[in-house]
Amino acid sequence: MIDHISIAVKELERSVAFYDAFLGELGMTRIVDRPATAGYGKKYPEFWLNLRPDLSRAPVDVGSHVCLRARSIEIVTSCYEIALSLGGLDDGAPGPRQGEMTEYFGAFIKDPDGNKIEIVTFPPPNSEGF
Repeated sequence: MIDHISIAVKELERSVAFYDAFLGELGMTRIVDRPATAGYGKKYPEFWLNLRPDLSRAPVDVGSHVCLRARSIEIVTSCYEIALSLGGLDDGAPGPRQGEMTEYFGAFIKDPDGNKIEIVTFPPPNSEGF
């Protein structure tokens, strides 16, 4: 079981502004604030930003991504729109997708440092959008 995840960011202040809004839509808040790191979660820090000032933007296809679960299709779409409005890049617009074992509704973005983030929900079969 995964307890938490950390991602590297070049400019912590920029990334905090991005993730405050983006993760806030998922019900997560900034719980820890330190000079070189910020931690987000619902009860404890589950998602960390770590300052790496010499960081180069992630390659186009780094081969990894973080997937965050939303409670609804509307929240997936809202997170995607928030991310794009704050400098994130489209990496897959919101919509129904076929996963390995089930259908889901998801969207993909790249944050300002190129980290690939997926937002996903698993609505019941025959829901709108499926």
